[in-house]
Amino acid sequence: MSPVEKIMRAAPVIPVLVIEDASQARAIAEALVAGGLPVLEVTLRTAAALDAISEMKKVSGAIVGAGTIVDIPGLDSAIAAGAEFIVSPGLTDKLGKAAISKNIPFLPGVASAGDIMRGLDLGLTHFKFFPAEANGGLPALKSLIGPFGQCKFCPTGGIKQETAADWLAVPEILCVGGSWLVGKGVPDTAAIESAARAASALRN
Repeated sequence: MSPVEKIMRAAPVIPVLVIEDASQARAIAEALVAGGLPVLEVTLRTAAALDAISEMKKVSGAIVGAGTIVDIPGLDSAIAAGAEFIVSPGLTDKLGKAAISKNIPFLPGVASAGDIMRGLDLGLTHFKFFPAEANGGLPALKSLIGPFGQCKFCPTGGIKQETAADWLAVPEILCVGGSWLVGKGVPDTAAIESAARAASALRN
């Protein structure tokens, strides 16, 4: 099993996290891991993101990656901060080749057959389907799985606790990305752990 597939199979949901305050990152990670979700994607959408990755890495059992990687400087800074995997909203040859050369698990975003074919040309077979609901939802991804059954997917974007199980019922979908687990503002760790427990039970 490839390193990226091991990460995708570690839990049914990968929390997609927008961290505004790095001092809150460790508590959030502890609550998510305690709830059964060890794989954490910190999006590089805030100034605190890189410091948040470093803080979350201190939590035992956490597998911390960086999301919203769109260029090579972002890739390099995420790796320097300790990211264990890389998620991108899309896929370019330049970014794909750079991630492969760094030998880091890489989950690029795809939305079409052409995107998947570009990834296959680079030797990639594991993809993030993004934005999932806006791109036609589960019927659209099932249509793509038809000609690309050798690929595995993590749909992200618009998926909720109530709809995640429908996606996860498809064998080629190894996990989903979820932004519903952590609210805005001061983190309510009890609520986060409870949401994580519900999400981690989706595949049981």
